[in-house]
Amino acid sequence: MSNVQSLVNIGAKTAEKLNKIGIDCAEEFLAKDPYVVFEEILEKVDPGFCRCALACLVGAHVGIPWHKITKKSAAEFEKRHPDYKWGKC
Repeated sequence: MSNVQSLVNIGAKTAEKLNKIGIDCAEEFLAKDPYVVFEEILEKVDPGFCRCALACLVGAHVGIPWHKITKKSAAEFEKRHPDYKWGKC
């Protein structure tokens, strides 16, 4: 099993949050929808997790640097949750 920090965009702090929701390795993370992972972190660990953090998760899932998909990933989350209000990044 690979360390979750071996994925692009995932550093120690994000890995710690992933661990708190039961994701301990890259394979566990990649088996899940990154938007659902983001929702879990918002609900159980960090209600202030921002759209840049969402982009980190989505980017890690598809192998793209977070700054290249922030708008796209935020737009997808907003489609799934039209009433959600973003906090500051």
